Amino acid sequence: MLARALRLLFLVAFCALPPAIHAQVKASLHALKGSFPADSREVVVGLRLEHEEKWHTYWLQPGTGLPTTIEWQLPPGWSAGPIRWPAPERVFDTAGNLTGNGYEGVVFLPVSLTPPRDLSADAPVTLRARVEWLMCKDVCIPGEAELSLTLQPTPAGAMTTSNVTDSPEGEALLATLEALPTRLPADWSARATRADSAARTIRLRVTAPASASLGERGEAWFFDADAHIAYDHPQPRAPDATEGSGELALLLTVSEYAPAELPRLRGVLTFANGPAFELDLPVEFAAEEDGEPRALAGILALAFLGGLILNLMPCVFPVLGLKVMGFVQQAGHDRAKVTMHGLVFTLGVLLSFWALAAALALLRAGGTQLGWGFQLQEPAFVYAMAVVLLAFALNMSGAFEFALGATAVGGELQQKGGYSGSFFTGVLATIVATPCSAPFLAPALGAALALPVVTSFAVFTAIALGLAAPYLLLSAFPGALRLLPRPGAWMDAFKQGMAFLLYATVALLVWILAGQLAGDALLSTLLALTLFAFSLWLYGRATAPSAGRRPVLLGLSLLLGLGAIVYGWPRAVSPGDVVWEPWSAERVAELRAEGRPVYVDFTARWCFTCQTNKRAVFSGPGSGAVLKAFRERRVATLQADWTNRDPLITSELARWGRAAVPFNLLYLPGEAEPRILPELLTPGIVLNALGHATGGGSGVAQP
Repeated sequence: MLARALRLLFLVAFCALPPAIHAQVKASLHALKGSFPADSREVVVGLRLEHEEKWHTYWLQPGTGLPTTIEWQLPPGWSAGPIRWPAPERVFDTAGNLTGNGYEGVVFLPVSLTPPRDLSADAPVTLRARVEWLMCKDVCIPGEAELSLTLQPTPAGAMTTSNVTDSPEGEALLATLEALPTRLPADWSARATRADSAARTIRLRVTAPASASLGERGEAWFFDADAHIAYDHPQPRAPDATEGSGELALLLTVSEYAPAELPRLRGVLTFANGPAFELDLPVEFAAEEDGEPRALAGILALAFLGGLILNLMPCVFPVLGLKVMGFVQQAGHDRAKVTMHGLVFTLGVLLSFWALAAALALLRAGGTQLGWGFQLQEPAFVYAMAVVLLAFALNMSGAFEFALGATAVGGELQQKGGYSGSFFTGVLATIVATPCSAPFLAPALGAALALPVVTSFAVFTAIALGLAAPYLLLSAFPGALRLLPRPGAWMDAFKQGMAFLLYATVALLVWILAGQLAGDALLSTLLALTLFAFSLWLYGRATAPSAGRRPVLLGLSLLLGLGAIVYGWPRAVSPGDVVWEPWSAERVAELRAEGRPVYVDFTARWCFTCQTNKRAVFSGPGSGAVLKAFRERRVATLQADWTNRDPLITSELARWGRAAVPFNLLYLPGEAEPRILPELLTPGIVLNALGHATGGGSGVAQP
């Protein structure tokens, strides 16, 4: 009891100290000089923040924290402008994790004040302000201070240019003003481009004279003023920018919380060894802006090559010459008519691929609405692509064949004479050849869902032109048919060899999943893929021409395949969610009366460490054991959200001698006081503390 009383007394004394004294950040107001002419139209003052080592406060757009605010109480007739923010820097916790955009050390935040026109020089003027800030290290603590600054107005014209400042603080404030971000020089230009409203990357290109030496200015970083750019994603330089000629191009990742339409890009561009510049640019749609044509050209070239390779598949190559000879027979020896048949055939192929691209674009739009965002960052998308590619790879390996009845259905259409027959032959080259073309369409499917819509249509067009190219060329030069190799067993071997490219892609997707899922969830996903492959093998056995009718085996294969997908899917979509109830002292009492363990998380959205703790304990590696233990012991999870000021939460934190978050408590049945967990959590720490419910040791400090 004595220790508790002493601690309470210390807490009261600690909280009674002026905020500017006991805080890890000291605040004060300063001016360039202690006096100013009474007829001045602007008086610049600066809020000085002095941070203890490793502590920081936040910029206008903080990332995870809250910006510093100033509420002025000025004499009558005075008015204050907004904070003129110096260029920020990226700030980190002691573990090296990026926590946002802000300031360390000593920083001045200038503000321009406007005095009244009839200001008298007879009496000094006292300027008062209430300042609030968020100071963070490994924990975050709100800070505040009531500040004042007294200045002496002087008769008009009394100030001379040789006496601009009269104190070290005034000199530092002047230096801050001179270093504030400015507009780009007149001979510089900047442009922000985005492929379309769904693209997750914005290219920021700055062009300057070669004498600007952008390559010697060190790392460039763009701080977004609207939270539309993800603060915690890299900003790599585009490889096509030639810095020696004064070009700089940064690739900015659009935040998942940004609206679909981003009309402007506003913020500050900084260099490690150079000045900072204010940018306010319209965001233009330009899918092939600047250096992107080369990258797009490479993608289209590969897509065209993939279409050509489709003609070497066993279900396409043997009929290639026959189809072209059919064109010749229908047109006689009229070279123009034979070529026209080839063009109509190509049109059939193109329309078929465009229809597929349109269907996938609609699917992509629906996926965007569901929040796919960065597709390969979503386990659900990666898992779905792994399932599809595995199916296509097994098909190429000969484990099963896609529905062969489609060939008979389409055969009637391609028997039509004239140009309509050539058109439907082109359609069937896409549809009936599915057993061969599907494996190559699978990567295109991923492109259609991940690339901008216009680009994905271009990719499908290139594949279609690659597939149609031999028909078109041979229609123009039928004599070249004798140069084609004879069909043979080499085609089947080629098809099976190509399957290993898809197996390698499946392996890459599984590797991505390994970094996204907890151990148990990853194992379940691998087992699901294995069971899915087994179901396709059974399907192949049941539908083989020599197998006869095996409806039981066919039904079993379909049932196993569906079950495998369902078994793996929930674990890919949600490794483990925790349902949080709002915290209240009354709710804690109710749950404890029921004999349930209670886990209380005091957190805030601006607290980076809080978010890191939750990810580590409830969705990171090892979280499966925590979730299982919470389910088995019916642990209630309550969350005290301190994002906005809440006197009840503040009071509760003070009751435990705390003034910052993160703060976590674990109430266990049979124990009068909760267990206080460390600021930085791991699954092992939480499980160790929970072990006391069954008498295990934890080493967690008691209050």
